[in-house]
Amino acid sequence: MSLQLTGIHHLTAITANAAGNLHFYRNVLGLRLVKKTVNQDDTSAYHLFYADGEATPGSDVTFFDWPVGPERRGTHSIVRTSLRVASLESLAWWKERLTGEGIVSGAVSDVGGYPSLDFEDPEGQRLRLVSDGGKGDSNPWAGSPVPVEHQIRGLGPIVISVPDIANTEAVVTQVMNMRKAREYASPDGEGQVHVFEMGDGGPAAELHVAVQPGLAPARQGAGAVHHVAFRAPDEKTLHQWTARLAEFRLPSSGEVERYYFRSLYFREPNGILFEIATDGPGFTADEPLETLGEKLALPPFLEPRRASIEAGLKPLN
Repeated sequence: MSLQLTGIHHLTAITANAAGNLHFYRNVLGLRLVKKTVNQDDTSAYHLFYADGEATPGSDVTFFDWPVGPERRGTHSIVRTSLRVASLESLAWWKERLTGEGIVSGAVSDVGGYPSLDFEDPEGQRLRLVSDGGKGDSNPWAGSPVPVEHQIRGLGPIVISVPDIANTEAVVTQVMNMRKAREYASPDGEGQVHVFEMGDGGPAAELHVAVQPGLAPARQGAGAVHHVAFRAPDEKTLHQWTARLAEFRLPSSGEVERYYFRSLYFREPNGILFEIATDGPGFTADEPLETLGEKLALPPFLEPRRASIEAGLKPLN
């Protein structure tokens, strides 16, 4: 059997308002803040991780807090992040909840084979709730303001935009071993979307590639996505992916120790940043599950600088 990614690991986006971001993702969307740390490459910036109640790989939506202007939307970018819920009833519940919070959302409709509800966060981050029919494990958070049956279960398909699919398709199928599953018309009328699946497939293991040659290139800013990460079960498998990228002469970062997981970064041919990350050791490496996200956590190599790092951060709560 060929080397396989098993699904979406996490997605990292950009906020220019960490306190507002925390309010929306925790208090409105009901996700758990499972790690409050800093960008390991820029310790002046928070790196906030939101996930399910158990901080499960595949449920993480994360944000770098950078003082930047809004994103200029376009192609060569990740354009929508899907979050899975259990049912059509949940989508109807969320439609009402978002309206009550002053968040405009679209109609519940089929997008790419899944009942879906599109909306944006207050900074313009493009989000989509999709029903996965309640398949697979669910790890609700007891502290969530959202009832258990309607809580977000994890990441769903991630949508990227490219002007030409040929080279991207070659990388995701021939290098990353994804399978072409189907196509559908983009709901915004901007081109055709090609669906690629990993592992066992399904919404937690799909990459949707929209072909949109008419759009100008995006410019990252607040409301943009920085990168998407795919799941590798363990470090041994990550070593195999490192060797595979080298075999195909695809430039990469080499393996990077992030403490909570080990990572490998590279860009697909249209410049979108991809990461492959291990499922472990996870966010309980330095904090008990019960108190995840309550204090500033720093990996051991940053701990000696805690005082200066904390002095440079704005209070969140």
